[in-house]
Amino acid sequence: MLGSSSSSHQHKNNKDLDSRRSIAMRQLLTAAQLISQSDLSAANHLISILSSNSSAYGDSSERLVHSFTKALSLRLHYHQWFMKTPIYNINIYNDQYDSVLQSSYLSLNKITPFIRFSQFTANQAILEVIDHQQNIHIIDFDIMLGVQWPPLMQAISNHYPPPTLRITAIGTNLNTLRRTGDRLSKFAHSVGLKFSFYPLLLPNTNNETLTVDHLINHLSDVLLLPNETLAVNCDFYLHRHLNNRDKLCLLLSKIKSMKPRVVTLSEQEAYHNSPIFLSRFMEAMKYYTAVFESLEATLPPNSRERVEVEQVWFGKEIADIVAEEGDCRSERHERFRSWEVMMARVLLRLHYPCEGYNLEVIDDSFFLGWGNQSLFSVSSWR
Repeated sequence: MLGSSSSSHQHKNNKDLDSRRSIAMRQLLTAAQLISQSDLSAANHLISILSSNSSAYGDSSERLVHSFTKALSLRLHYHQWFMKTPIYNINIYNDQYDSVLQSSYLSLNKITPFIRFSQFTANQAILEVIDHQQNIHIIDFDIMLGVQWPPLMQAISNHYPPPTLRITAIGTNLNTLRRTGDRLSKFAHSVGLKFSFYPLLLPNTNNETLTVDHLINHLSDVLLLPNETLAVNCDFYLHRHLNNRDKLCLLLSKIKSMKPRVVTLSEQEAYHNSPIFLSRFMEAMKYYTAVFESLEATLPPNSRERVEVEQVWFGKEIADIVAEEGDCRSERHERFRSWEVMMARVLLRLHYPCEGYNLEVIDDSFFLGWGNQSLFSVSSWR
């Protein structure tokens, strides 16, 4: 009888917890609806309640509510003050914020398969076309910390004779580019690889149309040698330019004119580019619910890295998707089918062993997901 009573009490507690989660999710959607209807006073009241009842340290549902509540609060502030500059603009030129963001990126790479999945798969496609080539040139859009390249460098250093590798690295922070170049140069030396690194610095601006213009102009200055095999790598980058598809197509045409043997493209498998706020909000809720659940299932409750990844890396993405509008939005994720229109598909052959995650191959492209929700896609084209 005592066991039965204890079990019944636990069942009731679980039902109460599920009920509170369901109420919080409904309140979150209601707050978004109120903001879309410009009922800012009611939205502010509901957001205050959600802020008080959510935490960055609860279960996955509570943490998700916390992140989206913060984003709605930023959007509300945006509406109230009619801000004309991006909410995160204050952080863009801040080296300290760059350091925090880079730290969260390294944690993301450490505790999830998302980054490694995309980069390892892209590297496999590159290795296929550079096999037995003696002069290799990789153009990397937004190289960040360059964590993608040591495994590839290690692989080609075992070729005999070892080839020469040149990386043209695109970025907006000169100090980060220099540090990345120094690390990769030291690694290349340690494995006996002839290596050169060329930073290509772009202006740090939120005007993505201007950035595309700069990109096209800078790519014209990139030295292309006739005896080199060229690969172009776009890792979670091109979606930022989807606010102007004509400009993006010009960029893709420019890349194609450089005659690369392969172009690799990694993107989030989501549609966060709707001009309608509520549609974007609901899609983001569905997507990041799966992301947060995957982190909940694979990491301990007190994981510092998980909190950092959720609050900094994914928190910034959520804030951009939910709080920003117009040209200020940069996280314009679109599904693979959208990219398929602009790029020809190519076969990537890889079996990715991942426990707790699912991997599907659809139309010669790879999709990594959690449960029934696809989270990331990788494709390449030649």
